[in-house]
Amino acid sequence: VSTQSTGQTKETQLMSEEPAFDPIFIAYGAIISMAVYPIYVGAHRSLTSKFGADTMTSKDAYMFPVVGSCVLFGLYMLFKVFSKEYINMLLTGYFLLFGIVAVTTTLGPLFVRLVPPAAGSKPWSFDMHPPWDKESTHVKFRVHDIVAAVIGVCVGAWYVLTKHWLANNVLGLCFSISGITFLSLGSYKVGAILLCGLFLYDIFWVFGTDVMVTVAKSFDAPIKLLFPRDVFAAEFKHSMLGLGDIVIPGVFVALLLRFDRHQATVRNNGVEPKTSYPTPYFNATFAAYILG
Repeated sequence: VSTQSTGQTKETQLMSEEPAFDPIFIAYGAIISMAVYPIYVGAHRSLTSKFGADTMTSKDAYMFPVVGSCVLFGLYMLFKVFSKEYINMLLTGYFLLFGIVAVTTTLGPLFVRLVPPAAGSKPWSFDMHPPWDKESTHVKFRVHDIVAAVIGVCVGAWYVLTKHWLANNVLGLCFSISGITFLSLGSYKVGAILLCGLFLYDIFWVFGTDVMVTVAKSFDAPIKLLFPRDVFAAEFKHSMLGLGDIVIPGVFVALLLRFDRHQATVRNNGVEPKTSYPTPYFNATFAAYILG
């Protein structure tokens, strides 16, 4: 009797130690939420964004998978030939600079909404002409942007010093929001070409070779979102989602939101609506992305 009761006690202890649910579902929920949020925010910001907006043409869409393949295979060869510590050191510096810019452009408009500028105040401005652009860009900034830039520097330093997954996600989310905000597809046709080309790109590099997996595992930069598979574990193993799986569909969703606004403007006799308007195309594609 005592042996039987001891066995039952051990079984009861084991059952009590097992979690009521699988923690992986928390990770999946977090990853989905982090993927959906930048698309929604970036798409709506693209309605009013002017700074740095770059419109993609059909030629750009055709070349995107080709250029992406060259860059991907180039990184693969670099990781095979050289020490990945030195390569990641260079890439960390590169992404740190753009990460600070991404955090600034993401938080700056938020601070302006939370603390509106004083009446009559004017922003500072200057013209910037990067060597890769044909025309100069007129840049305006306020104190809000300076505060956002300081926060960006702090987040960047946090990531460089600790490589913490939360710092990685802050930079990754800001990269995604900025990419969707400022990258514009010229037309539905351009978006279809881009998505079809990248579909074939993914099939070849992910399932046909080990190139994509090797680069993703070796590349130590905030180009993916991370979340612990088990948040209750003593040591974390992370689920991940590449930023390309957010930004590329996101710019297509943003295109259809702008089309909804165009349709509303046409119905309003050419006057851009100041209040809410129907967004059936945005709702359909946004829901399809979440379900997919």
